[in-house]
Amino acid sequence: MQDIPVLTIDGPSGVGKGSVARIVADKMGWNLLDSGAIYRGFALSSLSRNINLTDEQDLIEHAEKLDLRFESIEGQELLNVYVDGVEVSKELRTEKTAEIASQLAVIGPLRVALLKKQQQFKQSPGLVADGRDMGTVVFPNAPFKVYLTASAQERAQRRLKQLQNSANAGNISQILAEVKKRDERDANRKHSPLTPAKDALIIDTTCLTIDEVITKVMALVEV
Repeated sequence: MQDIPVLTIDGPSGVGKGSVARIVADKMGWNLLDSGAIYRGFALSSLSRNINLTDEQDLIEHAEKLDLRFESIEGQELLNVYVDGVEVSKELRTEKTAEIASQLAVIGPLRVALLKKQQQFKQSPGLVADGRDMGTVVFPNAPFKVYLTASAQERAQRRLKQLQNSANAGNISQILAEVKKRDERDANRKHSPLTPAKDALIIDTTCLTIDEVITKVMALVEV
């Protein structure tokens, strides 16, 4: 039986991974994995259940029981995300949740526990997997790999635009500092550091529209 195809889309925060992955998955009729939502959802669930975020064993046991699912709504840009049966999409996208998720993501044993959750999304007819180590760790044998990048300044501007209607939007200086801090932590963490897969197509999105990025990605998959 032919293996189920996987397209991995990796890169730092703010490069447009989520939007590109969702649109490409819709065009291909494939399943979608937002690995960042898994870590953020896990962070939210851990906080709501008063899990000790410094106790690796408690975190691992909770990860093995994590109840998380995605729902794509036609005409809606972002996925609906459900954790423990509760829709948490707005809470998932706050800077606080992102920061906690990034801190948890450096814990090696926890990454192993959540790895199995991510691999379960590989189902027919195919999968588009969006994250930071999809092509290097989670699906290293994926036939299609993309790594998106952009300048820190551009990514901070995009994040500010995304948060402009939020009470905790902050300012460009704060967001740029947070972007750089997260980049440094992701690139230097011991387990699964953020780096392009050797066989990935690298696309700098700084000066590209989302349609231009999608065209490049689709050309790779449709070869």
